[in-house]
Amino acid sequence: MKRALISVYEKNEKLFNFVNFLDQKEYQIISTEKTYQYLIKKGISNIIEVSGFISFPEILDGRVKTMHPNIYAGILADRSVDKHMKSVNDHNILLIDIVLVNFYPFFEKMHQNNKNINSLIEFVDIGGPSMLRAAAKNFSHVTAITDHNDYELVQYEIEHYGFPSLKLRKRLAGKAFNFTAAYDSAISQFLLDEKFPMYLHSSYEKKMNLRYGENPHQKAAYYVNTIQKGSMRNFHQLHGKKLSFNNLRDMDIAWKVVSQFSEPTCCTVKHSTPCGVALGKNIIEAFQKTYYADTISSFGGIMAINVPITKELAKEINHIFLEVLISTCYERDVLSILKIKKNLRIISINEPISDKLESIQIDGGVLVQESDYFCPYEKNYKIVTKKEFSDQELKSLFFAQKVVKYVKSNAIVVAKGTQTLGISGGQTNRIWAARQAIERALEKSKKGLVLVSDAFFPFRDVVDEAARYGGICAILQPGGSIRDEESIKACNDHGIAMAFTGKRYFKH
Repeated sequence: MKRALISVYEKNEKLFNFVNFLDQKEYQIISTEKTYQYLIKKGISNIIEVSGFISFPEILDGRVKTMHPNIYAGILADRSVDKHMKSVNDHNILLIDIVLVNFYPFFEKMHQNNKNINSLIEFVDIGGPSMLRAAAKNFSHVTAITDHNDYELVQYEIEHYGFPSLKLRKRLAGKAFNFTAAYDSAISQFLLDEKFPMYLHSSYEKKMNLRYGENPHQKAAYYVNTIQKGSMRNFHQLHGKKLSFNNLRDMDIAWKVVSQFSEPTCCTVKHSTPCGVALGKNIIEAFQKTYYADTISSFGGIMAINVPITKELAKEINHIFLEVLISTCYERDVLSILKIKKNLRIISINEPISDKLESIQIDGGVLVQESDYFCPYEKNYKIVTKKEFSDQELKSLFFAQKVVKYVKSNAIVVAKGTQTLGISGGQTNRIWAARQAIERALEKSKKGLVLVSDAFFPFRDVVDEAARYGGICAILQPGGSIRDEESIKACNDHGIAMAFTGKRYFKH
């Protein structure tokens, strides 16, 4: 007789239909107490409770119910080894052919009860993962099932071939270990609570396949963290084409930029770099200032707005071409206006930024660091020139400093008030970035500009260049170069105020 061990937390019609199929194929069903009661009520007749199968009751409030030699030997016996078969026959152990298990919902409960460790610890499954791993190890003879999406595959092969193929059993075993690894990783991270543990592992679940990666010849998928919330984990797409790999990267940056500000803020990102950022008295003003900061680069960009989108703003947005629009919410009837643009991806994000760490994969390793978003932001600075900042310049400088964090190094941001007018980064030397940012800014305004650099000036040439172009009246930079005095002298020579912050913002 063939046997299937069924022990599940999630009991639904899909499960019943599959077990009913196994029953019709004359599998003896073995199940734990609650699963047993569910299946009996649904009319499954060829079924035995685990406690009867092993002649030992469930104890410790259900913590121990399947941990027994009769269960594990029945799963793990290698049927091609005579010694194994003699052993199970001598001990009257019955073989188990299918193990169908899903675990206590630790992922879900952690989000609900993450402050109550005693309650949450009860959702750490022990028996389920152990049985599943045993079945997966012995995939040559046993079918391990944990994903309800695989019921139909197993059913199809039993119907057509009499039993699941070795190819399918091997694939399901891989899925089982893939899931138990993610499950254990989530529990480990919750209990350990260390920023940089000895072993780095992650727990992510695939949310969607993507059309392709950075380029059409690269395959890609999007995974979400199973234990962290995060703005990019729970967003909702309300309209438009499927999101791409590049869309998601740009969305992340755009949302991080606007999330730094409490005032109405708008940010446009293109190719992982902000091209326009502005604050406004209202969102219309912020939008207009952002768009006119760089009308060319904003074409086909990603726009994020940190306040609800109004009808008036929706009409303004419809005059430009965007790939993605992100906001906290959309006022009534706004979506009907925006949906005129059939391809515009409309995204709603309600979760705050949460990732405390960020990583970059290199060949053979991973670099992990604290997220700069959560590093303390202090408006500390030291005036190093004869000329000091005005209140307006100071406000503008600290606005631009929050933007420069998200521009690729070498990064220069030129702003006027709370509007970026020139952004340049990704250059191999700072003077090129400075020239580009200043030139772009001067196309829009000839005076009252401030300049922020993500890192120190290795030479005085950036200051001299700013003075040659004109319009720059204040500079904020980290300082720390052996030639700082040369840059200070240059500022004094040209009548430019400058301060050092002592904080660098490299973004490679």
